[in-house]
Amino acid sequence: MSGIVGLADWKAASANSLLLGELTRSLDYRAPDGCKTWTGANVGLGFALLRTDSNAPVAEQPYSIDGNQWIVADARIDAREDLCHELSTRGTPVAKNAPACELILHAFRAWGEDCISHLRGDFAFAIWDAETQLFFCARDHFGVKPFYYASNSEFFLFSNTLNCVRQHPHVSSEINEAAFGDFLLFGLNYDPSTATYRDIRRLPPASCMVAGRDGLRIQKYWSAPVDGRIRYRDPQEYVDHFRDRLTKAVADRLPSDRAGILLSGGIDSSSLAAMAREQSANANGKPALFAYTVVYEQLIPDQDGRYAREVADDLTIPIKQLAVDDLELFAGWENDALCPAEPIEDPFFAGVFRQFQMIAKDCRVVLSGEGCDNLMYFEMAPYVRDQISRRAWKELAQTVPSYFAQRRFPWKGLARSINDARDSYANPLKFPEWIDPDFARRLNLQQRWRDCLHPTAQRHPILPSGHGSLALPHWVHMFENENPGVTREPVEVRHPFIDLRVVDFLLALPPFPWFFKKKLLRDAMRGKLPETVRLRRKTALAGDPVAAKIEQNGSEIRAKVRWDGEIASYVDRNATRAWESEPNSGKIQSVLRPLSLNLWLQSAQRLGYKVNAGIRND
Repeated sequence: MSGIVGLADWKAASANSLLLGELTRSLDYRAPDGCKTWTGANVGLGFALLRTDSNAPVAEQPYSIDGNQWIVADARIDAREDLCHELSTRGTPVAKNAPACELILHAFRAWGEDCISHLRGDFAFAIWDAETQLFFCARDHFGVKPFYYASNSEFFLFSNTLNCVRQHPHVSSEINEAAFGDFLLFGLNYDPSTATYRDIRRLPPASCMVAGRDGLRIQKYWSAPVDGRIRYRDPQEYVDHFRDRLTKAVADRLPSDRAGILLSGGIDSSSLAAMAREQSANANGKPALFAYTVVYEQLIPDQDGRYAREVADDLTIPIKQLAVDDLELFAGWENDALCPAEPIEDPFFAGVFRQFQMIAKDCRVVLSGEGCDNLMYFEMAPYVRDQISRRAWKELAQTVPSYFAQRRFPWKGLARSINDARDSYANPLKFPEWIDPDFARRLNLQQRWRDCLHPTAQRHPILPSGHGSLALPHWVHMFENENPGVTREPVEVRHPFIDLRVVDFLLALPPFPWFFKKKLLRDAMRGKLPETVRLRRKTALAGDPVAAKIEQNGSEIRAKVRWDGEIASYVDRNATRAWESEPNSGKIQSVLRPLSLNLWLQSAQRLGYKVNAGIRND
């Protein structure tokens, strides 16, 4: 994940090259392999390189083909053969191993703004077109790569690193209170287009933007499909085609030298490890593979380490396990260098730094199994309703009896659904009582609460929950917090399960039998994983680490809490005092967000919101 930055001074005769150089150099910590800038008239681009594959060709960025159009891109392109074939039909032969920025720029020259419909992969890029005097910017389908920007009538600024944008002297340090409201309601900002700071915005996932002197134009270019329908006569075809698509997704994400796997010991990450090992064996042991697991050894019962080691041993992949029992709540938050640029709810966030420090010693690319749970979220009722609405009586007559035959005690599931519905009715989610009433009224947070809990997005006819979950802001939140701009380690996380080839395929399948207990994935992994892991049921942690820490040393943690004066503008302190007086682990769960915001405000005050206040105009 290389660092990119660009700026335009719309009312100046020339770009501020000194400022551009400072902003580019500020990206060194996340991309340590060299940086370069380019200026032309009143615009400039900066690039800091992170090499993720020592054997892959690298184009020198900022990159141009003819000197008229320039690109900076933090990008990884999937399905390169398809893209190169399309370009060749347009009279532009391009090598399959060409750097991503070159492929993107050729696509832009071939199709203009519509190039985005031909691109697959993880990307955040900006192209300056000297002829039109416009920037064309885009962010990938799921928002794996960040893209932040600030703009007014005098300037336009962008980067894939929030702290880089914050350093510009014309970017205000004032807070976007709506983001604070969302954080206190949900633990993250639900608006994909805004940031914690008033002047800084995000380009949402699956969106592109044109920026020029006359302002900005943003449009969404993709949403997860709802109309796919794949039905095979031979059940084995489902397994074979899924395995083929996932194999390609893993292959496109593996570098040729070294790669890691975030191995939890569950079926999702274990499947990626098996496929990576298979491809490594086919290429004479390249790339070298490593596995990493975060475990609890004493704090709570945790079986992940045992299963992860069993998989690693079976696949002959060296594994490192990071025990985090000693990690204290909010540890390291007093270290301003590690303080996240935006509030974060996780009180164990310091463990992320430990994890990525461990990974960075071995490799710069690590695969994650996130996404499979969402795409294979099993729902039977919508599937049955769809069959009835289509009058697919033959299909229905086969599906329902087979479902009840495979579900050994179906009445338990029915009883659970009834109980869940009853509990939801009797104990609905409550608006957080610790939000300051004046703040809630001023931002109309009660309405915001209702709107976000009941979104009106397009629904998939047979996979409504799984499909709907793909649009949740939690994805962007996760991607941005595992980005080198936050972790401060030169490690790129890649997600094969959200490859578009995999996503399109899974959203077109019948959920039964293929998503029932993840039958499709388990069948695809037959003979590739130990049976104890292949057939292992999905299990949550057997305990709550936060509650365990409070029981262990809650009084010491409470004694260290110093409430900041500014927090009173957002939080009703009277509603949080019960946790201070009662040694009840459940109390802290209800005030994690106020505590997190309080600590973040203290750090932000020490930093003055600016990372480098010394940058000024020429």
